[in-house]
Amino acid sequence: MTTMTEEELARLHAEVAQALGDRALPALYEQLALSQRTRRFELFSAPCLRRPAVRIQHTLLGIELKVGRRRLSCPDLATARYLAVFARLGVAAVAVPYDISQLPRIADELETAWQQFLLTVENRLRSRRPREQSWARNRLLDLARRSIEAMGAGAARPTFLQTTRQRPLLGQARQ
Repeated sequence: MTTMTEEELARLHAEVAQALGDRALPALYEQLALSQRTRRFELFSAPCLRRPAVRIQHTLLGIELKVGRRRLSCPDLATARYLAVFARLGVAAVAVPYDISQLPRIADELETAWQQFLLTVENRLRSRRPREQSWARNRLLDLARRSIEAMGAGAARPTFLQTTRQRPLLGQARQ
């Protein structure tokens, strides 16, 4: 068997995208996270060259997401699960929905999409050598990472539109 060419990789990417449809990671990120008010969360200070090992740890101080050697404190398990999906991809910054009641559902959807992606790629590459499978899987994950990073991670803090001001500003007369 020969090594996989860029044309075969593009064809594989199209097949996987068609098989997953709107359940692909970038599409879900756009639909579920970016469609609402979010805050920016930095996972990495610099772009990842290799995908780090990601673990969720329950400690005496709460829940931590261990990304490589770095530990990130998380307020709850749903946030840790949400961030873990993007840490596995190597996304440097991600938008986290401000409404924490939505996070468990979104984390479930993203984890399911992650597993479906891996199974779909594995099924499509079954006839290839393990090294080619790994290479193609990593290239497809890089494409997904770039797509998510291109969508952006939003502002560091969400904007709050407060129109409840009762008093006039200084210098303005009441009407």
